[in-house]
Amino acid sequence: SEPCIVSDNTLYRLARHAGLLVDWTDAADRPQRVSDETVRLVLAALGFPCESESDSARSLAELDAVESTCSPQFVTADTDRSILLPGVIDTQARLMLEDGAQQDVALARGQNRSARLPPIGQPGYHTLHLKDRTITLAVAPKRCFSLSDVAGDAKLWGLAVQLYGLRRDGDDGCGDTRALAMLARDAAARGADAVAISPIHALFSARPDKFSPYAPSNRLFLNPLLADSDFLFGEFPLAQPKSAYAPDYANDALVDWPRAAARKIARLRALFDDFWTRLSNGEDALVHQFMTFRQMGGQALENHALFEAIHAEMVGRDPHNCGWQTWPEAYSAPDRPAVSRFAVTHQRDVTFHIFLQWIADAAFANAQHQARAAGMRLGLISDLAVGMEPGGSYTWADRRSVLDRMTIGAPPDLFNAQGQGWGLTTFSPRGLVERHFAPFIETLRASMRHAGGIRIDHVLGLKRLWVVPKDVPARAGAYLAYPFDDLLRLVRLESQRHRAVVIGEDLGTVPDGLRTTLSDSAIAGMDVLWFSRDESGFIDPRLWRRDGVAMTTTHDLPTIAGWWRGVDIAHGTGEDDVAANAAEKAARAADRADLERAFSDAQVAAEVPATSDESAATVDTAIGFVGKSPAPLVLLPLEDLLGLEDQPNVPGTTDTQPNWRRRYPISADEVFANQRAAARAAMLTGRTDA
Repeated sequence: SEPCIVSDNTLYRLARHAGLLVDWTDAADRPQRVSDETVRLVLAALGFPCESESDSARSLAELDAVESTCSPQFVTADTDRSILLPGVIDTQARLMLEDGAQQDVALARGQNRSARLPPIGQPGYHTLHLKDRTITLAVAPKRCFSLSDVAGDAKLWGLAVQLYGLRRDGDDGCGDTRALAMLARDAAARGADAVAISPIHALFSARPDKFSPYAPSNRLFLNPLLADSDFLFGEFPLAQPKSAYAPDYANDALVDWPRAAARKIARLRALFDDFWTRLSNGEDALVHQFMTFRQMGGQALENHALFEAIHAEMVGRDPHNCGWQTWPEAYSAPDRPAVSRFAVTHQRDVTFHIFLQWIADAAFANAQHQARAAGMRLGLISDLAVGMEPGGSYTWADRRSVLDRMTIGAPPDLFNAQGQGWGLTTFSPRGLVERHFAPFIETLRASMRHAGGIRIDHVLGLKRLWVVPKDVPARAGAYLAYPFDDLLRLVRLESQRHRAVVIGEDLGTVPDGLRTTLSDSAIAGMDVLWFSRDESGFIDPRLWRRDGVAMTTTHDLPTIAGWWRGVDIAHGTGEDDVAANAAEKAARAADRADLERAFSDAQVAAEVPATSDESAATVDTAIGFVGKSPAPLVLLPLEDLLGLEDQPNVPGTTDTQPNWRRRYPISADEVFANQRAAARAAMLTGRTDA
């Protein structure tokens, strides 16, 4: 056999053609090169074998052949710019616009078997009819629906909330849409225009111990544990009295996910048992709504519900059967005969999971309606997680669209020298192109469906993602390029169609020029207090971006009070690491002094009740400090509005911290009864550009 050595030229040519970035620049602006071993592993996972010279040459030839004969059926374009059509030699075509208007168009001959279509001024999904095929044209506007489109030059503010952490009387142990609506109404009365919420994607109903909102099973669907059903059913009778579900842990500081899930699912199952009878007895108004929802959900909804039903069965046999990869082969995909038989014999269970999605969809629609009716100009801002669990319902139903044998993460940087492996998968560039970007479009639509805005987690992934082959340390990964221009156009198009603003989480190792490109598309970046520093210290907030979103902190970073008191230091160094602890505390003391100087230079005066609590006073001033940003929107985490010390998530920890479990200390409808919280909100309501 041939030796496992590939010439640099062939290996790197193949890597470049496959979108692998062999050379890159790290967070310290140092050039880096991916090892040959990592290149081989990534290319193999992408379907391009390259262990030998002949393997590599064959993969390269196949890739070149595909590119040279490419005649796409889906093309993205910009309004008012001519459209390149690779592989098209026709000179005449018929254009059908999305609104039904039609016209004959002449195509200009291009180079290398291509043609150019004259500019189209109307955004939308149009159809070009050629002699032997049709091409869908996704024509995007120049910019997203923006904050200036919402409010002109007005300066808005809103809250950022961990939805599961909200509390109200009678909840099942975790936050839900009723508590969210309560908070939104009260915040709107104080001048807020938005509530940004943690991801609400579908998790695993049968494994409530897998509760990270950023590790979903499927981003097309919702987490029913976060939905309030009472508004939909009203006095619709339950199989058991509601008092049977009265929570006995209303004052718990943490969400007990297994217990909360058991209570919520029992409540929903009782509702469904009565609804099942209603379904059998014929159609009424609610039954009609349900049947319409099921029909509109299509095969994707059926597959998710089927997965959930099978998943419950498999986990019941063995709790380790969480991902479909551990199931018997007969159940490994929705097109297996055994799966079809299961769908028939377990029809009621499958319908139950569709019922859960129906309730969740209606509940979030109602929460957004309540927020807008209360006067919010944006209402809910949803959060689109960057990836999904490899063993979840999405990959089970559509594995050819996702990365295989790799997870995504982040390279080594100033905050994590070992890099990060998130244990998640996401779409593959090749899969997106082959599926005409349908997975990405569907995901955007699901997140924008009941929201006035969307936060795209790790928006850098539109351009490139750090991928880590199986059984390889995170630091030994590589960047994989994505079809950035296509994805960006689709974000702009869907944003305008949904009238949803777009916020891009642009923190980390950011490629040169990316922030400018995103800004040109009206995607607002994030300016976070802790990261808004240079070599001289904290940057005056009046110099922050005018087209970004200003924040005191994020869910992965210390709260203001926690940072001031150094609560986060032990998380990073370990309480037993005395030397590291001492060094961090000394550095924090210097940082605190620097922050106070920045407060003074910015002439921040916190108009809040006097206090002898130093950290509370710092929270007051920091909120006023961030409020001086010229950003069109300030998002204030509820943790900082309430002056809490603990952050929702401590990256790099699992069992040592109660990540994604902390509950807020007061009910959602009592937040602004707190005098200090109300005063802090007033600081943002009246903010001006200094």
